[in-house]
Amino acid sequence: MSHQPPSVDTGASKREDTHNTTDSPGTQEAQSAIHQQFRAAHEGHAPHRALDATRSSTGVIWVTERANEAGFADAPHEWANFGQGAPEVTDLPGCFERPKTIEVPTDSREYGPTAGIKPMREAVAKLYNEHHRQGKESKYTWENVCIVPGGRAGLIRIAAVLGPSYLGYFIPDYTAYSDMLSLFRNFAAIPIPLSEDDNWHMHPAKIREELARGTSVILTSNPRNPCGRVVTNPHLNEIQDMCRRRATLIMDEFYGGYNYASNCDGKVISAADNVDDVDKDDVLIIDGMTKRFRLPGWRLAWIVGPKTFIKALGSCGSYLDGGSNVPFQLAAIPMLEPGKVLQEMKALQTHFMGKRDYVVGRLREMGFRIPYVPEATFYLWLDLKGLPEEINDGLNFFAALLEEKAIVTPGIFFDLNPSKRRDLYDSVCHHFVRLSYGPTMETLKKGLDAIQRVLDKYGMKKPEHNGEEHVLKLN
Repeated sequence: MSHQPPSVDTGASKREDTHNTTDSPGTQEAQSAIHQQFRAAHEGHAPHRALDATRSSTGVIWVTERANEAGFADAPHEWANFGQGAPEVTDLPGCFERPKTIEVPTDSREYGPTAGIKPMREAVAKLYNEHHRQGKESKYTWENVCIVPGGRAGLIRIAAVLGPSYLGYFIPDYTAYSDMLSLFRNFAAIPIPLSEDDNWHMHPAKIREELARGTSVILTSNPRNPCGRVVTNPHLNEIQDMCRRRATLIMDEFYGGYNYASNCDGKVISAADNVDDVDKDDVLIIDGMTKRFRLPGWRLAWIVGPKTFIKALGSCGSYLDGGSNVPFQLAAIPMLEPGKVLQEMKALQTHFMGKRDYVVGRLREMGFRIPYVPEATFYLWLDLKGLPEEINDGLNFFAALLEEKAIVTPGIFFDLNPSKRRDLYDSVCHHFVRLSYGPTMETLKKGLDAIQRVLDKYGMKKPEHNGEEHVLKLN
């Protein structure tokens, strides 16, 4: 049975496409309403003289808007949201109980320091010293920690204080980097493509190449969003050694607790293990309560690094975001006790590894080729190239799933393109989606059932044998 590509009727397909391309799109993509809508949203228009419309609908926001148009906002409990980059927030076996009420002392009504209150900064420093600085002479203090209202706010602060430089970033990587990299003119953003043939590994040799051509700032998630890979020692230590005194490393470690490579022993992946001198090594580490403590609604994160950097980051908070919520900082301090965190990470890793294995198993049974099992994060970078032409790219697969009340994030959003120099059809991420196994198991089952219905609708046969090399077949 032949099906037309799924469509999202917003009128975007009626607009004339004036985007210049070097390679013509395939007929399937040229006729796809969801592709035309994506192009229209990201080329922008001028409904208001001072508005840059391309900033009003990006990444997961664009995905959520399309889902809302299909009914998600009206009945979210009926949907399976694989698109949101958030963990389940319900109580889990072995994890400590989250506060159900928050104390609000009288003095917490005042403005708080833009670098965060000292007790929380001390608690973060203690956590890093206990978990990552044992036996090392150089230790973090509260002056090495800046508390920020979420990871994006932390990234914006870092971007604001960078000097003139070439900043290297990887493809694919976290979608929010793209907007951050286009906001400031104090650095030039340089893309560093990773290879699908190498399963998206970030090798030390790649870093050495970038340093040789003058890159002096390197930004990366580790563990890596969206592909679930992670750089660990000795490779991570090698990267830090070659960057020492040559480049500033910005390490987004929000998924460091979702580490499945060490038998769920609670170990957190962090560049803090390899820092020689906490005030001389140009290593900025971003983490927080959002992912590994499963409190995304608290908007509470931190940056760990040299005192001189931290002082500048605290100062620029006064004009960028105003600082973090004081009562939530006070409530977070008891959660950061190192022994409690270790037990929390063990339970977290055990629970999420079980969900990972379930999702990978179901997808392989359907016939998806999954060449590696993620060692970290709660994401699968799902390859669609073996699917029928109507749904073998991220945008059309996304649109097809909307009809079955399920959401994924098209891979195109992880092809960071702050200067808008590359075309949609040239993207290495075009035939991928990011699938999150952050939601509850009930939601995962519902969403995987939806994927199976889409495959059935477009004429897929299950493979004769299960395994990572299976190729999807057409009826």
